[in-house]
Amino acid sequence: MRALLVTSVGITCAAALTLPLAAPALSAPAAHSASARPPSLSPESPGSGPPSARAEAAPDEANEADREGGAGEGGALEVPEAAPPRTGEPRAAELAGSTQSLPLEPLAAPSDRSVGPAASGQGLDRRTARPFSLVGVVWDDAEAELHGTVQVRTRATGGTSWSDWQDVETHNAEHAADPGSAERESGAVRGSTAPLWVGDSDGVEVRVRPEAADPQHPAAAVPLPAGLRLELVDPGADPAPEPGLGASPGRTVTPAAFAGNPVPPTVTTAVPEVLTAESAATSAVNADLAPLGAAVIPALTKAETEEEAAIVAAGAKPYIGPRPKIITRKGWGADEKLRERNFAYTKSVKAAFVHHSATGNNYTCKQAPSVLRSIYRYHVKSSGWRDFGYNFAVDKCGNIYEGRAGGVAKAVLGAHTLGFNTNTMGVAVLGTYSSTNPPAAAVTAVSKLTAWKLGLFGANPKGKVTLVSGGSGKYAKGKKVKMNVISGHRNAFATECPGARLYKKLGKARTSSAKLQGR
Repeated sequence: MRALLVTSVGITCAAALTLPLAAPALSAPAAHSASARPPSLSPESPGSGPPSARAEAAPDEANEADREGGAGEGGALEVPEAAPPRTGEPRAAELAGSTQSLPLEPLAAPSDRSVGPAASGQGLDRRTARPFSLVGVVWDDAEAELHGTVQVRTRATGGTSWSDWQDVETHNAEHAADPGSAERESGAVRGSTAPLWVGDSDGVEVRVRPEAADPQHPAAAVPLPAGLRLELVDPGADPAPEPGLGASPGRTVTPAAFAGNPVPPTVTTAVPEVLTAESAATSAVNADLAPLGAAVIPALTKAETEEEAAIVAAGAKPYIGPRPKIITRKGWGADEKLRERNFAYTKSVKAAFVHHSATGNNYTCKQAPSVLRSIYRYHVKSSGWRDFGYNFAVDKCGNIYEGRAGGVAKAVLGAHTLGFNTNTMGVAVLGTYSSTNPPAAAVTAVSKLTAWKLGLFGANPKGKVTLVSGGSGKYAKGKKVKMNVISGHRNAFATECPGARLYKKLGKARTSSAKLQGR
């Protein structure tokens, strides 16, 4: 069913809501000196806007322009994001985060032709760049697949040694808006690999090698997609701690969003004292759950949740789990000017698809907000999506984060499971769990989140549901498919996601989720 698109709640009254909220303004990350060998920088990724906007981007501007919205069903226009600095100079103080987009070049032809196409391809030799923390590769045609391998190695900022080569997951098309949707047809969407978190780095090398077209004739390779570019994402600095609920403005306390979890966030900078229209609208859709501008939606007991459910979801069934603590977009520092202004909704949430982010496991829990801001920027600016793709994210310590904007208790249309975004929600566990077991805290968090959110819409976590495919490659458009209410991404698409080790834990998650609902 086609999503209903509505104008952001709260925009009209945003001016009246921009009251001081106890936290100061964003400052830029610490300045880095110009490197001895600056990268050959192009304008900001072509995925940062519609083709017309991309053509208008000024290639020599030093800083990115704020994105004011996308050209989706809501009809909002996008202001193009300008090119990053070409000389490695620091960004303007008022901006947080950046993207460097570097066109790939042909790799040197192998001297031994018998090795076949695996030694050919595209890439970049060792480059010095402005500091970044996440990498990915994008290409022009969102419908084209990259048949081959992508590997990167990086150098930590200020260091001299290089990491080992790391694999980047190449098949990311299955994490996307449905075919025919306004988001998919916006003209901004590009093909992309999964993003990989590498930590604070200032040097990079990448190689993309195609598969052999025919194993019997290894010299012939499958063509690589056109327009391959390496995206280097700087997430910007973390937001400052928020006052506790009810605390007076200016009081410094431990961030409520992380209270009780093993690792508190690193605080390096501050957030605006005044909400912008965009951030006010994003917060207003959660107004029934937390005060305007809150960094955290607090946990409730089961009795409190049942009472609240009668208000926020009148059609909720008797079975509902206690609401878990959820860190809001403001809590993890989302720049609301990046996303499209409008929110998109579906009618219900009948099922939950569990994913892994495939960004690797080399992050600490206090870095999780930075990982989220990096993925968010990669989804919007590099891949051309309207917003963060997943509805929720969970880190290895069990912290739960609000993902795509629109309201955590609402049926927000995501871009997480190609063909099955309608009437479902997507939950991404940060990390890669193909050969690594997911932490118990993360699996427990998935159970808590699904017990509450599915309960709001009367769904049984241990039950089955029939969904209609919007066209996923695995299932033709219009086909009715019976699935578990809590399913893995691989159930909807031919993919390894959410990784074999996390997928094996979904049975436990279903049982725990249903128990929390009182079933």
